Amino acid sequence: MGHSEKKNHFNQSQPKKAQNDSAFNHRNSVSFGELRNSSVMASTAGGQQPRPTRPSSFSRASPSSSPSSPIPSAPPGVKLGVNGAAYISSGIPDLDRILGGGFLIGSIVMVMEDSDAPHHLLLLRNFMSQGIVHGQSLLFAGPTREPRAFLGTLPAVLSKDKNVLRKNDLDPQDKEGLRIAWQYKKYFGEQNSPDSINRDSKQDYSSNFDLRKSLERHLINSPNIECINTQDLYDLLQLENQCSSFLSKLSRKNLEDKSNLNAGRIAIQSLSAPQCGYFEKDWEILSFIKSLKANLRSSNSVALITFPNSILSNSISKRWQHLADTLLSVRAIPDEDKDLAKLLTGYQDMLGFLHVHKVAQFNTQVPVILDASTYSIKLEKRKSLILEKLNQAPIDGSSGASYATAGSCSSSKGSALDF
Repeated sequence: MGHSEKKNHFNQSQPKKAQNDSAFNHRNSVSFGELRNSSVMASTAGGQQPRPTRPSSFSRASPSSSPSSPIPSAPPGVKLGVNGAAYISSGIPDLDRILGGGFLIGSIVMVMEDSDAPHHLLLLRNFMSQGIVHGQSLLFAGPTREPRAFLGTLPAVLSKDKNVLRKNDLDPQDKEGLRIAWQYKKYFGEQNSPDSINRDSKQDYSSNFDLRKSLERHLINSPNIECINTQDLYDLLQLENQCSSFLSKLSRKNLEDKSNLNAGRIAIQSLSAPQCGYFEKDWEILSFIKSLKANLRSSNSVALITFPNSILSNSISKRWQHLADTLLSVRAIPDEDKDLAKLLTGYQDMLGFLHVHKVAQFNTQVPVILDASTYSIKLEKRKSLILEKLNQAPIDGSSGASYATAGSCSSSKGSALDF
């Protein structure tokens, strides 16, 4: 047989071999499938459950199969955020909204005072009152002979009972509606949905305070409140030791003990006031701030410090501002400023201005973008503090040039390309 004939014979035998192999694989697959089905039926008949198939690594696990992880509980008055951040309320709901949740735990907040008006005390008192209402530990240091007397000026929580109508003041139709609603409540029962619980917790997190009423005496006499007189201190060593001892009780390592969950607040009024014994010791004050900031990083507390910026030198003031995690400033509105009254709406209701210079950021590189940097401080019904963005009133063209068109980009004749 020649070479060509052997080649043709080999090519003709190849399809037959492929057909035989495919038939063999088909018979084996059928027999293996029947054997697997028979084994499953036999195990089911014998009372044994079939072994569940292992899910692929690309398949998404069902919620029922995954073990339920416990939700971490936050201390009272603390709101958990993203990236492991936690916040406590500043005592002003609008300020909490502006800052993205409140004051970041582990941060130091500084407020630059105004020499014309003590508006910084409004922020300081609300901050302290919010902590006392939540049962949080408080350390207050101020340049007064009796620091405990300052606690008597803290505002009380705004009462909501007056906003609710009494039954005697309701119309007969309203009384009938309340009676029907009470009958429905008897059948359906008191059902607290998660939304209502979250809504109540959000309201309790940040309270509105009535500046005309003082905080209850039993809250002021709490053993969790410590006071220090900075007027008789000639160095900051005692204050530094007191703050370190206070923060050691609120270390984040102690958060594993669920029975002792608590957050702390440090409020220091006019740290570099002239009546303090350590006045003009600028470098010692800077060393104290650095030490306090380092201790706050590992604690479950927030420190709020007010300081008179006008009596500090420019270089020292810049260093203070650099050390602050959240930097705020307040400014009063003089009554003699009539031009400002024409430009701003609601001028009579404003107390001053709040300027947000810097917002604290931990565990993130996303910058904080604020709607505005300057807000007006107002009293709502002469009771609670609110913050609003400045609204500029329109100015009549006959009275002069507008405030927005005072730049060089506007045309004096009002052309079509007027910026």
